[in-house]
Amino acid sequence: MALPGARRDGVELRIHETLEELSTDLADYISDLSEMTIKERGAFCIAISGGSLVSLMGKLCQAPYLKTIDWGGWHVFWADERAVAKNHADSNYKLAKDTFLSKIPFVPSYLHSINDSLTAEKAAEEYEFVIRQLVRTRVIGASEISDCPKFDLIVLGMGCDGHVASLFPNHSVLNEKSDWVTYIIDSPKPPPERITFTLPVINSSSNVAVVVTGSNKADMVHLAIDDVGPECPSVPAKMIHPIDGKLLWFLDKSAASKLDGATQFSD
Repeated sequence: MALPGARRDGVELRIHETLEELSTDLADYISDLSEMTIKERGAFCIAISGGSLVSLMGKLCQAPYLKTIDWGGWHVFWADERAVAKNHADSNYKLAKDTFLSKIPFVPSYLHSINDSLTAEKAAEEYEFVIRQLVRTRVIGASEISDCPKFDLIVLGMGCDGHVASLFPNHSVLNEKSDWVTYIIDSPKPPPERITFTLPVINSSSNVAVVVTGSNKADMVHLAIDDVGPECPSVPAKMIHPIDGKLLWFLDKSAASKLDGATQFSD
């Protein structure tokens, strides 16, 4: 690890020499948070996204985590999903299941995927209803500040354009304030129809981890984390700021290479 636990404007940066180190630190972080949360309230509600993030979470199905984590307390959600069948190559659910979820002894009913038989609009409505029911029964916590669920952890990747979940730059969905889960039918990345958590839900989480690797995302990491001034374009990743929670960025050295002061991350 090149820079453990550095802080910048209230954000914790964890910058790693290798993907292996990053993956291990991410697994340790999730494992520790899971243990603490289950002891406190009997459940751990985690929402994940798709893409390369999923492979970096794959270490969770290996030793020692496979046998030390209390998987029976986990409720797994998707911060965004493509409106495709669960067995489709574009499905975030399929990617996560094939990579690690199928190797972990979850309670099957605690894997909360979207209804893939519905349109994106209807799937978003139903998914929000499911989450509202779980807040009502106190499986998911409730924010004391906003009218939103308070997930224990939301784990996000970031695209080369700075998008997180399915919140894309300059898209009207960034302005959604009332819905917890919404949908889009014009994603700039295929497939076009998706559901996504809204910014108020993400920013109501107890913990948010953004995981980014690769030099092709270094410019966007710089825009999202550094104080770049009002003249620079705002990117969705920069809008992630939990109102009563913690934000961590897990980066490899390549992704962190254009941060202000990046020379301190080098050997």
